[in-house]
Amino acid sequence: MDELIKAIHTTPIIDNHAHPLLTAAFQGKYPLLAITTEAHGDAMNTTKSSLSHIRAVNQLSSILSCPNNWESVVKAIEQEKLKPDAWMKRCFQGIETLLVDDGLDGKEEVYGYEWHDRLVRGKCKRIVRIEKVAEEFIEELLTEEGMTLQGAVPKFVQRFTASMKKAIRDPEVVGFKSVICYRAGLDVSDVSPEEFVREFKELFSMLKARGATTFKRIDRSIINCFLVNLTADIIQDSPGWKKPFQFHTGLGDNDITLTRSSPAHLQSFIRKYPTVPIVLLHASYPWTKEAGYLASVYENVYTDIGEVFPFLSQEGQENVVREILELCPTEKILWSTDGHWFPETFLLATLQVREALEIVLPEYVNKGVMSIPQAVRAVQDILFTTSNTLYNLSLPLVPLLTALPLNSSPAQRQSDLQVLTNFLTKNSDTRFLRLQYIDYTSTLRIRIIPLKRAQDLLKKGEHLSVGITTASLGLLQNDTLAPGMTGTGEYKLVGILSSLSPGPAKGYASMMCEFRNLDGSEVSLCPRTILRNAVQNAKSTQGLEFLLGFEIEIVFLSRPPLSENKGDTYILPPGSAGHAWNSSRALHSPSILLMLEEIYDKLFKAGIELEQFHPEGASGQYEFILPPHPPLQAVDMLVYAREIITSVAASYDLRATLHPKPFAFQPGTASHAHMSISSSGGDEKKCYESFYSGVLDSLCAILAFTYCNPVSYSRMLDGCWAGGRWVAWGTQNRETALRKIKDSHWEIKVIDGLTNMYFSIAAIITAGTHGVASKYQLAINDCAVDPATLDESERADLGVENMLPKDLPSALLELEEDEILQGLGKGVLERYVNVKRGELKLLEPMKVHEKWKWVIDRY
Repeated sequence: MDELIKAIHTTPIIDNHAHPLLTAAFQGKYPLLAITTEAHGDAMNTTKSSLSHIRAVNQLSSILSCPNNWESVVKAIEQEKLKPDAWMKRCFQGIETLLVDDGLDGKEEVYGYEWHDRLVRGKCKRIVRIEKVAEEFIEELLTEEGMTLQGAVPKFVQRFTASMKKAIRDPEVVGFKSVICYRAGLDVSDVSPEEFVREFKELFSMLKARGATTFKRIDRSIINCFLVNLTADIIQDSPGWKKPFQFHTGLGDNDITLTRSSPAHLQSFIRKYPTVPIVLLHASYPWTKEAGYLASVYENVYTDIGEVFPFLSQEGQENVVREILELCPTEKILWSTDGHWFPETFLLATLQVREALEIVLPEYVNKGVMSIPQAVRAVQDILFTTSNTLYNLSLPLVPLLTALPLNSSPAQRQSDLQVLTNFLTKNSDTRFLRLQYIDYTSTLRIRIIPLKRAQDLLKKGEHLSVGITTASLGLLQNDTLAPGMTGTGEYKLVGILSSLSPGPAKGYASMMCEFRNLDGSEVSLCPRTILRNAVQNAKSTQGLEFLLGFEIEIVFLSRPPLSENKGDTYILPPGSAGHAWNSSRALHSPSILLMLEEIYDKLFKAGIELEQFHPEGASGQYEFILPPHPPLQAVDMLVYAREIITSVAASYDLRATLHPKPFAFQPGTASHAHMSISSSGGDEKKCYESFYSGVLDSLCAILAFTYCNPVSYSRMLDGCWAGGRWVAWGTQNRETALRKIKDSHWEIKVIDGLTNMYFSIAAIITAGTHGVASKYQLAINDCAVDPATLDESERADLGVENMLPKDLPSALLELEEDEILQGLGKGVLERYVNVKRGELKLLEPMKVHEKWKWVIDRY
């Protein structure tokens, strides 16, 4: 669940509806009590007993480190005002940009929308409140010398129309807003020009008769409906992207007629303007379900779930999120603070929406309603992506740099316990939990926690974690330290409960782990964290998402009979004679067949549904094809599948090995990766060719990850369907490093089972994402034959000019010089190269057979 919780806390917020802060001179005009209520006047006297106010006091007193009462909070805020910039920036922390409706107050009372740029990461934009514009024009006409009743009507319409068209052209304006809900209700009727002229003349005559020189509010239904329809006409007739039209719905002060504030009243208007994007503000509370319905059935309708944070109780807020998700796609949901006057309204709103999402979304994941990636997308849609797309902001989704504490919140701890509890209902024989990770030598290392101990930790509100030496990310296979490492320092090894899976043995369940510093922050050297961040970066900067599937090739070996066993070799199992690629003969051995069936059954129980399995080309070699998943889940699945396969084989007295070249004159053993770009537009040439161009550009460096052991290079041969020795690609060409299958679906051929796949996929995604960001074009043409069969000029015609590194030392040099892969994280390449050079030194004195057995013993 950590991935989801992190997304909730690090996804920046596009506040799609906010109001300006009061200037220092006017901060005393309104009571601070207004930060949690729509009440005014005497009705505000009872606010302090409301759940929303009590919660605000609790949260603000905690942040301000003051006593837990309103008076102390007010005093502490006054102290913070002595250093206003720091306090205001704290209140706006986590907000990417504001879309500011600056029509709520007089211009002299509040800061301009652009002033707020200093408080957020991006540039703020403006929302035009149409009634405010109209009221200002009426006031102008009242004081304009010589203005007659007959002249006022066309002048007003002309000026209002021109102003709306100017706003359409203005890049600083990203939308419009109407408060007709307050003035006439949301049943926006059609108004004829004659009706409008008659109503406007009556209003203007009345104002003139009174000698009015100011005008603040249009209360006449006909005029309000005319303005809303006119604005929608202008938006609908505008060229290109249509700027959204926001409507206040539901929740408001006592100036509103509640029964007329339901967005259901807008249905006819919505149908009339199918190309005008309509945003229903404020969760339409208490009409949230109606808003969700309208957004789900009308293409042009979106629903905002703002203002209820912080005006509702915590339970009420959570129910709003649940109700909107009952029907509404997350791509149609936006969020806003409706923050106004006081910076504390922004602070409370952003804090509380993350808390609500942290309760509701993990519940859905635990119930199987959503997967972790789907829940992460929901967070990003609601807080960022929907607004970014709807308002045409073109902002990159760059995660916040907030550290995720180990004990992040009660919701996180509760969700972990719930995940384990739900898991046990289906896997009641579980007695032990394996906390596991893959280190820099590709060794799977584990800690085992008895189930009761794990349950006790989670029930006490602690994270499922163990202390572990920092040297664990710098150990060689014989537990000696790599160059530059020491035995001092400690990390926390944190179990990722969402990755929990049965197996590999009866009574055991496994979960992948990530390393954290003792303060809960990420360890930049953690392999799984590196992949997770690479995936997140691809999504946030370029909108890229991926599907990944692996082919597991394994060779099954046995020991010689005791009378012949000298303890230094492996042989093929009985019944291996006549083994060939896809040969039925390879399945005639009853013991082999039983083992393969047991492997299938145990994988299935672990939630791994093989797409197929079959004999491969080398003696004793079989291939198991895993289904596609998002990268992090796909690599986790690969780890689980391999461990189940090797554990089942061991129960049959067989050794399952990933050795890249177990037999000198037979096909090698790989772990080919099938990758496709699953995000929108991923199958377009301009996208996937840029991506794979980036991969090819860094392929020589990537090879240090994908061929990470000296023996890996014994598999790198031409003419063996192994990807060859050249930096090349080809459509359905198994002799090139990258095989294009269809559109964005390509196969990475030059990768074997000894790699730490978290590193390899992170490197591939990082290089490919850079290619997309840089708009690379393929400099290498489609190679239809084995590049090794071409002469130099033929290869040059295809752009095939570079050979892959011939050995691990050469690949490590390429890796050290690759600037793009420095993006994997601070110190990662240095640590990786040091470990690999330590391995080279360890293996260097070994003879060929000794090295062969050493690899099979471990991989």
